[in-house]
Amino acid sequence: MAIPHTSPLPPLEDSPASPEFDRRRAWLITAMIVTFMLINYADKSVLGLAAVPIMDELDISNSTYGLISSSFSILFSLSGLVVGFVSARVSSRALLFTMALLWAVAQLPVLVVAAVPTLIAGRVLLGAAEGPAASMSMHALYKWFPYDRRGLPSALQISGAALGTLVAAPVVTWLITAFGWRSAFAALAVTSLTWSLIWWRVGHDGPFGQSRPHPGDSETGGSGGSGGSGGTSTAQPRELRLPYRKLLLNGTVLGSIAGAFGASWALALSHAWLPAYFRTQLGMTPGGAATVISGISAFSFVLLLAVSPFADALNRRGVSSRWATGAPQGIAVVVAGLAMASLSFVGDGWLQVLVIGVAFGGHAIVFPLHYMTTAAVVPTHQRGALFGIVAATGTLPGLIAPVLTGHLLDTAGSQSAGYTASFLLAAAVMLLSGLTALLYIRPDRDARRLGLTPDGPAQAGASKPLAQ
Repeated sequence: MAIPHTSPLPPLEDSPASPEFDRRRAWLITAMIVTFMLINYADKSVLGLAAVPIMDELDISNSTYGLISSSFSILFSLSGLVVGFVSARVSSRALLFTMALLWAVAQLPVLVVAAVPTLIAGRVLLGAAEGPAASMSMHALYKWFPYDRRGLPSALQISGAALGTLVAAPVVTWLITAFGWRSAFAALAVTSLTWSLIWWRVGHDGPFGQSRPHPGDSETGGSGGSGGSGGTSTAQPRELRLPYRKLLLNGTVLGSIAGAFGASWALALSHAWLPAYFRTQLGMTPGGAATVISGISAFSFVLLLAVSPFADALNRRGVSSRWATGAPQGIAVVVAGLAMASLSFVGDGWLQVLVIGVAFGGHAIVFPLHYMTTAAVVPTHQRGALFGIVAATGTLPGLIAPVLTGHLLDTAGSQSAGYTASFLLAAAVMLLSGLTALLYIRPDRDARRLGLTPDGPAQAGASKPLAQ
């Protein structure tokens, strides 16, 4: 089947008035944001890595542990939504600094009193502070890169998740084994505090994504013109603002949310229950489980670095965004869902490890790509808010999957049967989500219907949106 080509309106960043791309500064910010995401995912995964010793010491059931894990998501989506709207008025520098500072504070309650209430309190605060992390750090990153250079930095930003698990799994497991599980929480508190102090010095908002002037808008001179002879004119921005209902109900945004929902279900299951599954069902040692988890993260990292830049190259060659960035999301979630469905039915050995890797790592490319497709159908100054909404809905599995899995483990005839049921449920969610993404994500079509270029309002004088 031939891949269709389109002739999209040029992004505003490519216009003559676009700001200069500061490569050195942009990649410094990228490095800081990758580190930010690495710490973010280390914070998320520490509870799962410490699950067995915590459950043994505090004598808690699978359902109670599932409740503790899910408490992370009680305010996660809501905070992502609220901060998304706040981002239009507050700098990304201040937002990311505050988040990292709160991550450090969230690790402290359990160091004072190790009990179920303090674990829940710490996870609720951590979830509230991490809810906007992925969307707001991506929003901050986009301020430093023009539209057709975002694939690699987007992949690197999301790869912070893979690196977080890749690095955190062995390091945190070593801390837990050598010094007790509390030491891991203390180490992460210090790491978050250190990052926040460095970011306050080097993190600044970039020049891209600011309001663009429309030709003919002027501060002085004739009415809307350039003024008389000898007059001067300064262009003033005229922002296009669309109703959020209209932005949210187009196929690309709905499909992007669906893809993220399916991928997030597998991610939530991985953070909360995969280490315990390895130890209780597959008989792995803590070190062995950490090694396999690191291997899954390495696989995700390779996918991220390969697919997102390739999508950028396809975009620059004029390939439809549906095929460059939309279809890969749906395909990745469907393939990971099929692997998840077969997880309990494959034998031991390398085939089992391969299937686990695809089920829990193959969906990774969805996260950078779903931000790219969403950004293509929203005015730039509304992007932060829409990212918050998309993140809030797409990450709801973090609230549902862990506690539901704990309930299945406690009510099934055996733990093995409980895990099988949870994997089949995850597969069903992922298959439905992936197919929805595959069918509905069409950024070029939806951008034109909304009167947008791929990254903002169409310039005055450009051709009218095409009906597709």
